[in-house]
This record gives sequence, structure tokens and C-alpha cells, in this order.
Amino acid sequence: MSKEFLYTEIADGIAGQIRNGILKTGDKLPSVRMLCQEHQVSMNTAKRVFLELESQSLVESKPQSGYFVSQLLSVKLPLPEVSRPSLIANNDEPDELISKVYENMGKKDLTFFSIGIPSGALLPQAKLKKEIVNATRELKDGGTEYEELQGNLKLRRMIAVRSLQWGGNLSENDLITTNGGMNALSFCLMALGKPGDTVAIESPCYPGILQLANGLGLKVLELPTHPTTGIEIEALKKLMPKIDLCLLIPNFNSPLGSCMPDENKKEIVKVLSENNIPLIEDDVYGDLYFGSSRPKCCKSFDKDGNVLYCSSISKTLAPGYRVGWIAPGKYKDKILKLKLLHSTSSISIVNEAVANFLKSGKYEKHLQQLRRTLQFNYQNYVQAIAESFPEGTKTSRPQGGLSLWVEFDQKIRTTELYDLAIKQNISIAPGRMFTFQEQFENCMRLCIGLPWSEDTQTKLRQVGQLAKKIYLK
Repeated sequence: MSKEFLYTEIADGIAGQIRNGILKTGDKLPSVRMLCQEHQVSMNTAKRVFLELESQSLVESKPQSGYFVSQLLSVKLPLPEVSRPSLIANNDEPDELISKVYENMGKKDLTFFSIGIPSGALLPQAKLKKEIVNATRELKDGGTEYEELQGNLKLRRMIAVRSLQWGGNLSENDLITTNGGMNALSFCLMALGKPGDTVAIESPCYPGILQLANGLGLKVLELPTHPTTGIEIEALKKLMPKIDLCLLIPNFNSPLGSCMPDENKKEIVKVLSENNIPLIEDDVYGDLYFGSSRPKCCKSFDKDGNVLYCSSISKTLAPGYRVGWIAPGKYKDKILKLKLLHSTSSISIVNEAVANFLKSGKYEKHLQQLRRTLQFNYQNYVQAIAESFPEGTKTSRPQGGLSLWVEFDQKIRTTELYDLAIKQNISIAPGRMFTFQEQFENCMRLCIGLPWSEDTQTKLRQVGQLAKKIYLK
């Protein structure tokens, strides 16, 4: 067994005991020497185990005393309330607010807690550049030709192989590549809906989905959503006669970070199929799990091709590459016709480069590090919020993804908080962006994809101080 495998295996074992509550906050861990004896490893390997656990904020060292389960894990703020939107389709788009928040994208002097992507500092940029150069050399005519309509064959094969992790069992023929995740969702909504149809979604929901549905003339019906387990299935069942299609982010959705239990996913797939209502599944965050294994998808339980599975690398590897895909099930012909009409081909060089990156094993190594970093960030965000935000603040408890949902006292309006924060070069995402209804005015989403640093901590505390200022008015 390689040293690399040994150190990660031992670290994962201890991490699992901590997360499952077998080892509790404040418990002392075996010494480096004891770990060496117990697992028959070198001192360097044992030290790497503790460094890995420290990087995940699971353990902390105390001089002359050893390693202990971290106090950070004991910080648990109350959960936000289950959302209770009006169960009437609504399209009151917060367009002005969304534009105000996103018009600052790209400004170098801002701290972006508002944009839900990983920082470039967390991405393997140098390795990706090499893959782009290699793809240019390898592709016929340097990648200047169109790809086949269904997309790069090597990329589709690698996506199919990775689907085995979540029980997808896809083949390359089941997949169609797209220009990013939103392009995939757009094709699905255009293929299945027509102006005036009603699409059911989570509430709160990612603003891009709200804008897309509205732009296509669809009515949006927001479903009651639990901050940990996702939509309430009984509410969905009661609303079946009003729904034409359904679009959900079951794994670590933005902004709540909720993850549906497998039994819920299975039941939703069954109920929608029985009512002949297509399910569009957005799984862009599924690879960003904090636990020991990747969660399954709704597509895992799809027996008749009624689930259109969409994903991309925009939240995990390269937002600007615009590489996405669809496993459209029985709707494949409709999606292919739309792709032919709207884009014809994906970008050859980029898709080839991403396919090679996946095939090399570099993607999985990158994901392992990114997941550890995001979990570390989440724990530090919650610690800073507990110390600096107004009393009564509530936060979601994501088990993966890029989002942390914060709920304040009703006195604090986050549109006002945004205006105060932007003057200090801090951008947040007010809760009203994530709904078509008059709700979530006292909430906001924070992106945990920034490198954790003294500056990040200071900026987060500044947001807390500004919130206190509003509260005490």
C-alpha cells in the first residue's frame, strides 16, 4: 500500500469518527507516536494525517498536550425556518436587485461573498492551460472543426464513467454536451415547456433559474423547502394538477445547501413519472460533498427516462470554460434538435482539454482538495458569524456545495445591508434575489468559495457589524 493511500485512509477513518460523533469536541486523539505504532507507519506519514485533519478544521493542536477534536465543530447556530411561499404561480422578478449585485462582477477591489463559484485561487489553472495546449496539438486541424452534434466522444465517455459514483450507470450515448450548465437547463425548459406552462422549483431558488424560466414565459411555482432536506414532498403531491414540469437542485442546492435524502429523491421521481411530469435535475454541486461519499441523484432512480440530468464543471473546475452536459432520457431527440438550432457544436478545444483532465485522474485529486477547502471554509464562516453577527442569527448546515444561507431578525433587511456593505467593498447576495415573492428580505446567501484568510475573516466580521448597526436603529 502506498504512503499516499495510507495517510489518506487513516485521516478519512478518523474524520469519519469525528463526523459521526464517536469522537466528540474536546476529545484527545492518539499521539503521533501512538498512531505510528497502531498503523505501522512512519512519523512523517502520521504527521501528514494530523496536518490533513487540521486543514479540514476537524482537529486542533495544543502545545505540549497533543491533538484534540476541534471546538469549531461545536458551533451550531439555529437553522433557518422552512420556507412557506404562496402556492400560486408568480413572476414578480427582482430584476433591478439582481442587476445591481451582478453588475460588479469582475471588479478587482471587491470581496465577493455574492458570486457562487470557487475562487480562481482554488482552481488548477496551470494544469488546465497545459491541457488546452495539448488539445490544440492533438485535435484534427487544431480544433477548428465542428464536433459531432452530440458532443466530444471522449468527454461523454469520461462523464459516463463518473456517473457510476452516484448510481447513474450512463453510457456515452446517453449524454449531450452543452455550453455550460445554464445552457443545459435552457435546452430542457425550451424542449418541455411552452409560454404559460408552470414549472415547480425550490424556494429559495438560484436566481439564474428564476430569470431563465421568466424569460421563456413560464410561470414559476415555488415549493416549501426545508433548509436541510429540500422540498416538502406532500406539498409537491398536492400541487400536481397545477404543474407542467419540475426543476430541482437535489444535492447542495443554492442558496440553502440542502441535500435531499435518497428516499425523498426516489419518491419524487416516482410521483412525477406517474403523473407524466418531466423532472429537470440540476446537479452542478453534487461532486462538492463534505462527507465520505457522493450523494445519489434523482437520475439514479429513473426507470423510464423521465429525468433530464444536467451538470457542468462551472462550480468545480472552470466556470469560464462553459462545459456542461445533459442526460435527457426519453427526451434526447428534442434536445438534439434544439442544440442543432441554437449552437450546433460545443467548443472543441475546451471539451477535449476537459476530457483529458478527467481521464488523467487530475480532476478527482483536485476535487478532494476543493472539498476539504470548502468544508474548512464553512466551519470558519460559521465561527465568525457566531462571534460577530447579531444575536438570533440563523444559518443553514450544508453538507456540501458553495452556499451558506443566513437568516437575520426581521428588523434587518439585507437589501439595506447590501448597500452598506458595498461601500466597504464587500458584495453579498440579498435573499430577495432568490424568489419571485415578497419573502427572504431578512436573509442572504454567502459563497464559501473564497480562500479563507485574515482578510476574508475581517470582511465577514464587517458584514456582521453592519447588520448589528441596522438592528440597533
